[in-house]
Order: sequence, then C-alpha cells, then structure tokens
Amino acid sequence: MAAGAVAVEAVSEILDRVGYNGIAVDVPLEPSAPHVVKAYLVYDRAARWKVRRVKEAIGRLGAFGLGPVGEVSVKRIVDEDWLETWKAQFTPIRIGRFLVRPSWSASSAPSDGVEIVLDPGMAFGTGLHPTTRQCLEAVGRIALEGRSVLDVGTGSGILAVAAAKRGARPVVAVDTDPLAIRATVENARRNAATIEAREGSAADVEGPFDVVLANLVADVLIAIARDLRARTRPGGTLVVAGIIHETEEGVARALGELGLAVVDRDQRDDWVSLVLR
Repeated sequence: MAAGAVAVEAVSEILDRVGYNGIAVDVPLEPSAPHVVKAYLVYDRAARWKVRRVKEAIGRLGAFGLGPVGEVSVKRIVDEDWLETWKAQFTPIRIGRFLVRPSWSASSAPSDGVEIVLDPGMAFGTGLHPTTRQCLEAVGRIALEGRSVLDVGTGSGILAVAAAKRGARPVVAVDTDPLAIRATVENARRNAATIEAREGSAADVEGPFDVVLANLVADVLIAIARDLRARTRPGGTLVVAGIIHETEEGVARALGELGLAVVDRDQRDDWVSLVLR
C-alpha cells in the first residue's frame, strides 16, 4: 500500500501486530512521492482474517491526521518466491561510514568504513528508513571507543552492532519484542560484536551509560523520557529519532525539562532526530 512518510511507522506497526512474516518499505526517490509498504504472510486459513484486520485498522488511520494512506492491495505469490521477493527489497546500502549488507549478499566491505552484516528477520531496522539512517550517521560521528552504549528499542540490533564495531564497550540492547532480541543476538554473532541483548526498556536497565540511543516514536520517547534521562550519564549523549517534525517540540520539551539540551538536529523529509547532552 502507498503511504506518506508520516504514516509509514503506523502502517508498519499495524502489519507487525497482525503477524505478517517480513515487512519492507520502498523509499521513493522524489520527496513528494509516497512510500510503499509491503508485507508477506503465509496463505492459510487465517490469511483472509489478517487482511481484513489490516484493512479495518488502516481505514481508521485517517482520524489521526497522519497524511495520505492508500488502499490495501493483495497479491498472491507462490510459497517459494515470497522470501526471495522480500529479500530483493534489501540490498547493500552505504550510510555515513557504514556499509549495511544483507547476510545473503556478497561481501563488499569498504576500505574506508565499517561493514555491518544484517538479517533483520521480522524486526525493524534495515537502514532503509530515514530514522535508522539518521541514527547510524550519529553513531558514526560520536566518539565511541571504550564508551558504554545503551540501545533502547533495538529492533534488528543494527545500531547496537554499529556501536560495538566502532569500539563501544559495553553495549546493551533492549526491546520489548522477543523477536527483536532474537534478531539482535543473531546479528551480533554475524558481526562478531559483543552485545548484551535482553527484553525490556530503559527502565529495566541498571546504571548510566555514556551514550543512549532511542529510535522510537514521539509518544514513546515522551512517555519514557525520565528513564532515558536516568540512563544517560551526566555529560553523556542521548540520541533520539523516529520523531515526526510536528511532534519535535513536545519531545524536546519533555527532555529539556529533565536537564537535557539539544546540541544537534537533523531532518529528512518529515523525520527529525535530535542529539542531546
């Protein structure tokens, strides 16, 4: 289905909750063109029920003012082709100093950068979405050698792996989704990265960290602002993303009231990331 940039996260969340096996987002070359969200599921007795649930949920998104969302279309493909079709959406991509390479693609490590080998499974975070790109670029700029890092809402583990490969120690990754933790553990193994991955959120981790990463959505960032502040060491750095520009002020205010000041900002289309200290 076609969707504006603002609605991509909401559409992906709906598909994930209904239980689709793999989600891909086609990012348009033209800023004004719609994103296309694709999802794959096994054609069984529950398939029609899942499609109906998705259509109903997507139909209600208009009430939240998330911009244009196209109609849900369904195409049946043979069993052996669906995984290859999904994999075709994810090809090697250069982001800042990182080359993100899917595990099924041939190695082409850059001589001047860091290669991340990734298989996102059903977790969010392939590097294709603007919010992931923003966070990866921030990870590439921040001095991480020997510094502790917490990745909140780790998804595929891509940010935690990137931090570990840049010398961060220790690196802790948390997510409320057990599938994300499984993907993070596997991706850490693929990259020979030392990461402690566990289920939970910022409130479930002890001790402050030098750097905290949180690629979530504005409502969640505001809800856990105190926990993010508590996990960020005095003088440390907090990177937040997944913020639609209309909600930026609320996120900055919630964190500012806790003593964190914005020192850097990046905007891609409708998405904003903030670096605070």
